[in-house]
Amino acid sequence: MSQPLIRIAGLRKAFGRHRVLRGIDIDIEAGSSVILLGPNGAGKTTMLRILATLSKATSGDVQIAGVSVNDNAEGIRRYLGMVSHSPLLYGDLSAEENLTFYARLYGVSENDGRRDDLLQRVGLHHRRKDLVRTYSRGMVQRLAIARALLHNPPILLLDEPDTGLDPQAAEMMTDLLREIGGSERTIVMTTHHLERGLELADRVLILSGGRLVFDERISGLSYGDLRPLYDQYVGTGTP
Repeated sequence: MSQPLIRIAGLRKAFGRHRVLRGIDIDIEAGSSVILLGPNGAGKTTMLRILATLSKATSGDVQIAGVSVNDNAEGIRRYLGMVSHSPLLYGDLSAEENLTFYARLYGVSENDGRRDDLLQRVGLHHRRKDLVRTYSRGMVQRLAIARALLHNPPILLLDEPDTGLDPQAAEMMTDLLREIGGSERTIVMTTHHLERGLELADRVLILSGGRLVFDERISGLSYGDLRPLYDQYVGTGTP
């Protein structure tokens, strides 16, 4: 068998005496679309931040393409694009200027047309010269995805990218993520929206109390199937 693109082994994270992750083992193959579910405080964001090399594990290991994040965090970042609660965009710059700035940070040529192509793909080319502070929440999130894709990373990490979006903006986000996923890109996404997650994913992981309690492929799995499973493992209430 080929080596998984992402390998998480014995992952633990504690903040003082508070144990957030309690020994997580996950292999994720290239081209997978994975949704990570669980109640608030389950450890979802902490795990994503460790994957993104933004936080260090207390113990255990995370490998990206066979390389441990403990050994070469800087080198691994070229494999990763991250969209979190903070869009990491400058409100007093235009969309075009934001992507030009990040292209320079990533070492992406300004002459290869990638900036304009991404603005087209996220539906913002017509607003490319407008200041980002004039954008709606949904537009900001779409631009954040364009920023995360500038260096064409094989892994996209998304921490609740649909938070605060109205239904129309959330649907546009789902369509965009469906388009950019596939065999050439692996997506790992946390979400509180079970139905939207099912539209995008081919695998569901559920965390509860810092432990992985459910890990299944979801071919043919409906919301009606997933909701009682979720309630069984973590209790009723909002995911």
